[in-house]
Amino acid sequence: MPKTLYRVYVIELSKRVFTENTRFRNANPQFNGVLQCLYVGMTSKTPKERFLQHKTGYRNKKGHKLSSNIVEKYGNYLRPSLYNHIAPMTTRAEAIKMEETLALELRRQKYAVWYN
Repeated sequence: MPKTLYRVYVIELSKRVFTENTRFRNANPQFNGVLQCLYVGMTSKTPKERFLQHKTGYRNKKGHKLSSNIVEKYGNYLRPSLYNHIAPMTTRAEAIKMEETLALELRRQKYAVWYN
């Protein structure tokens, strides 16, 4: 059986998230309103499958919600140009670290970013 691969992905959010969501705004004091608002995540699915899970409020078999409220409400579309250069990873821990690294790098570039 093939080993699970993990990928990071980026979703562009509506800029309304910055004005309507206090936690998002407080997490992004560097944001100047010029670039986009983004969500960075990691998944063992394809980014497209994961985006659809977010938008539909997906719950697993045990009833746990696996989608982000921010993406469900404000998610517009995937931004592959911001993550396609990152190779799939073989461990979940590696993917979690890469998710944080990418999110912080995008914040440094003045995007407003949410990640878990």
